[in-house]
Amino acid sequence: MVLVENFSVMFGNFCAVDDISFSVKRGEIFGFLGANGAGKTTTIRVLCGLLYPTKGKVTVAGIKFDSKDAEMAIKRKVGYMSQRFTLYNDLTVEENLSFIATLHRLDAKTYLKRRDYILDFISFARPLTSFVRSLPGGIKQQISLAAAILHDPDVVFLDEPTAGVTPAMRARFWDLIKDLARLGKTIFVTTHYMDEAEQCERIALMRTGKIVALDTPDNLKKMMFPDKLYEFEARGEISYSYIQKLKVRPEFEYFEPFGLRFHAAFKESSEVEEFKKELESDFIAKEIRPTLEDVFIRTTETK
Repeated sequence: MVLVENFSVMFGNFCAVDDISFSVKRGEIFGFLGANGAGKTTTIRVLCGLLYPTKGKVTVAGIKFDSKDAEMAIKRKVGYMSQRFTLYNDLTVEENLSFIATLHRLDAKTYLKRRDYILDFISFARPLTSFVRSLPGGIKQQISLAAAILHDPDVVFLDEPTAGVTPAMRARFWDLIKDLARLGKTIFVTTHYMDEAEQCERIALMRTGKIVALDTPDNLKKMMFPDKLYEFEARGEISYSYIQKLKVRPEFEYFEPFGLRFHAAFKESSEVEEFKKELESDFIAKEIRPTLEDVFIRTTETK
C-alpha cells in the first residue's frame, strides 16, 4: 500500500529526508520512530500528498505521486490524524464530522452511514450535540480518529495519536488501531511511547533524515544487542563526572542511563566479569533483556 524508493526532500540546502526506501503492506501496522527533527513528519506529508518529493518515487494505495491529479487521488485514499488536536472546540461532534464530510465531498446518505458506523466502531456513547471542548482528552482523540477515517481511506497516518491521554485511553486507542488493521486498513503510526511501538508489526527508525534500522521489534532487539545486556544500579550517590568517565571506557559498547539505573553492553564478553568486579563496590549488576527503548536510544540518539 505504500512504496517509497530512493526518496529525498530538500528545503533549500537542507536535506530533511535523505534517500530512504521502504514498503508497507495492506493491513500492516507500521511504526515510524525517531527523535524530533529526524524527518518523520516531512515523510508523512509527502505520503499524504501534501508535499512533493525532491527526488525518488512514491506510490500510495497504488497511485504514483507524480502529478497534481495524483496528489488529489492520494488525498482521497489516505486519512491523517495530526499530533495536534485539529477539530473545532466550539463546534459539536456532529458539526465537526459534518464539516469533514463536506471537505471530502461525501453525499448526505454516505456521510450518515459512515458516521454511524464509525461512532459505533469507536463506541462513542455521548450525544452528537456535545461540544468538543467538553469532551475528555481521550474521547477527543477518538473523535479525531473518526474524522480521519470518515471517508473510508485505505491508508491511515497517525502522528503521535495518543500524546497527552491517560494510559487506559491509550490502550483503548490501540485496540481501535488493531481493529482497523484487521479490516484491511494500512496504519502508519509515529509514537514516542515504546510500549506502543512494541505493538507495531514492523518499525522504521529514522535519524537525521535517514532510515537507520527497519525490522520487527524482536528482530531489532536481536540485531542491536546480539550479546548480553546488563543493568547497573548504583549502590549510593554517583557523581555526574564519574558517569561521564564510565561512558567513554573502552570496555563499553553501549552505556546509557535508564532512570536511576544504567544499561550497558560490552565490546568483549571476556571483559565482563573482570569489569563487573571493578564496579561492584559502586553498582549492583544483573543481566537483562533489551527493550525497544534501548534500541531507540542506540540507533537514534547515541553517536
